[in-house]
Amino acid sequence: MFRKSPNIKNITLVAIAFVIATFVVSCGNKSIEGEIIDVNAIPRQSVNDMTAVQTHNGVLQMRMEAKLMQRFQNDSTKISYELFPEGFDVYAYNNEGMLETHIHSEVAKHSTTKHDEKWEAYGNVVIKNFIKGERMETDTLYWDRETKLIFTHRLVKMYSPQGFMQGYGMESDEMARNARIMKPFDSYGIISDSTSTPYVDTVNFIGPEFKPEPVRNKLLIK
Repeated sequence: MFRKSPNIKNITLVAIAFVIATFVVSCGNKSIEGEIIDVNAIPRQSVNDMTAVQTHNGVLQMRMEAKLMQRFQNDSTKISYELFPEGFDVYAYNNEGMLETHIHSEVAKHSTTKHDEKWEAYGNVVIKNFIKGERMETDTLYWDRETKLIFTHRLVKMYSPQGFMQGYGMESDEMARNARIMKPFDSYGIISDSTSTPYVDTVNFIGPEFKPEPVRNKLLIK
């Protein structure tokens, strides 16, 4: 008696179908893993060419500018922060409305929690006080708005009409009027005399009063 052999064609089709199904499931698993996204790493809000101002009784106190602001929110830790990855500028004005201080950085970050607020600036940070003619350079700066202090623990270079100072660590009021370098080294002062040209604030046009010489009548001899 001859036994009927199995249908080879059907077996082949079943095998091919199994391989295809396995491949589809495998690819499907990989695509699902690739679509996992950390929502905390995605900005909830983006603003181009941002400008913010702070006033008091109608008088301008501060102006902030940035090419791009990105706002992030972490729902689990309740921490939110704004990132300024394309440059950040702060302009501060005195009580007379004159521009006194300018702080520029390549990157800045503003973070807030339930009990804390912190500003951080990174990358070629430059602090200028136009009225005093002082300029400071560092790579990291922190700004505590509650205590109204700016500070850093990094290397700082300060240029002023009185000379040059550098050192590690700096603390000052937020207007950069009374900056103090914690650990200075290799600094020098400039000795001025009556012939030295005094500093002139070219931003607000403040400086020593210019008194022209009186015009005298000249006797013409023919």
